[in-house]
Amino acid sequence: MEILSREFIYIWYYFTVQLEQIFGWWVLGMVIGSAVSVFAKDSIHRAFRALNGKRLGVWGIAAASALGIASPLCMYGTIPIAASISKSGMRDSWLAAFMMSSILLNPQLIVYSAALGGTVLAVRIVSCFFCGITAGLLLHFLYRDKPFFNFSGFDKPKGKDTDPNLFLRYLKNLWRNVKATGLYFLIGVLLSALFQRYVPAETMTALFGGNEALGVLMAATIGVPLYACGGGTIPLLQQWLWDGMSVGSAASFMLTGPATKITNLGALKIVLGIRRFVLYIAFVMLFSLFAGLSVNLFL
Repeated sequence: MEILSREFIYIWYYFTVQLEQIFGWWVLGMVIGSAVSVFAKDSIHRAFRALNGKRLGVWGIAAASALGIASPLCMYGTIPIAASISKSGMRDSWLAAFMMSSILLNPQLIVYSAALGGTVLAVRIVSCFFCGITAGLLLHFLYRDKPFFNFSGFDKPKGKDTDPNLFLRYLKNLWRNVKATGLYFLIGVLLSALFQRYVPAETMTALFGGNEALGVLMAATIGVPLYACGGGTIPLLQQWLWDGMSVGSAASFMLTGPATKITNLGALKIVLGIRRFVLYIAFVMLFSLFAGLSVNLFL
């Protein structure tokens, strides 16, 4: 009993220390994320629609990827938006860039990721941006004359931010944000405390440190089953980086995690079909490996 009490005290100590270090970033992320969702979402999507018909060539892919990062919607919200824009003749390559980067990152997650330090934040933004661009370029060259997506059955999404009072609309969005991310955030902090207590730093360095391809591959692989919520993984990543995980391994984890999140995969399977869904998984894994190894090479 005494041993259990002592262990609880240790874990509680690590938990509170981690919570104190990262709680402010979680709150700031929700505050800013809800503000973007309520006040800027429509403008971002109108900007994406406005790309249609412009002669931007492959530069339109880069613009679409940037707007996908700015969009606050999850994949289940992004697909209906993409479906409605597709009906107006938007190129699949531009849609792919927008959807890919939207899966990987959003304004709220950018703020969360600032807790990992400026270098990791920059790596996350740049790698997600270029992942969207790469997806768009692949469709531009390989599926130029044939459709890639099947959006049949997807209607324009019904917005939840409908309260005529802007302040109440914002508060309702913020509360939904708290409910959606709060539990995962606390679980992430708890897992981080458990790792800090029971997993030696040398183990993390051996598994995910250095420039070895194996460490990047392992980080990319564990991102598939472990990723449930962006906010919940930030405490874990923070602890792993402190324990010796390389920035490249972290980059791979941050790419494969959201890209293979189970809810995202369910939506993507519908619009891609089996064969292209498999191609999507292969693309995510290969790009994450390339990105992780590239980051380790230059940092």
